[in-house]
Amino acid sequence: MEKKIITTVNAPAPIGPYNQAVFAGDTLYISGQIPIDPSTGELNNATLQDETHQCMKNLQAILTEAGLNFPDVVKTTIFITDMNRFAEINEVYGQYFTDNFPARETVQVSALPKFVNVEISMIAVR
Repeated sequence: MEKKIITTVNAPAPIGPYNQAVFAGDTLYISGQIPIDPSTGELNNATLQDETHQCMKNLQAILTEAGLNFPDVVKTTIFITDMNRFAEINEVYGQYFTDNFPARETVQVSALPKFVNVEISMIAVR
């Protein structure tokens, strides 16, 4: 199976030994995105809603680079540091999917990179 690396300057550069996304056949695996604004390299973390929007914008940029969009997403994983605040994340997340929702899992973790409150990864199929 052929792998194709997807990279865009419109999403944050990896902060470790990984790629933004990898196509394996027709399946796109997008690495978890945290709320780094790619234009500044700074965290967009004034509120949890800001963090979630930035994660989704970063994911959108990667999907676009791969020639895909949110309707092509089949699975997402949301990592959060406080499950009690899930409704705030879910409200923003829901603005990006209007129907044909992907499968999803949400996991509370003790910490995330750069000590953000949310990280989201996706799997999409063309």
